[in-house]
Amino acid sequence: MKTQFERMMNGLNDVEAFLAGEQEGFKAHVPQEVDVKAIRNRLGMTQARFSDTFGFSLDAIKHWEGVGGSQKRRLARCSLSSTKIPLPCSPH
Repeated sequence: MKTQFERMMNGLNDVEAFLAGEQEGFKAHVPQEVDVKAIRNRLGMTQARFSDTFGFSLDAIKHWEGVGGSQKRRLARCSLSSTKIPLPCSPH
């Protein structure tokens, strides 16, 4: 079984190969549910700092963290997948 470090290094090697043109594109795996508040809290950020850091409006963060349905979670999931927040990725 690979260690967390080995998995991370494999991922970095894949990115390096992609950037060098030696490997085709990557596919992001977007989770079914995203708990924006939990992510933000894990990062130790206020709503304002989280919105500034990742380029979302403060209203969007408040909206995603509020009482809501699947539409809000889908928006958050798609938006967060385009940030530098670590999400699982693998080659096609």
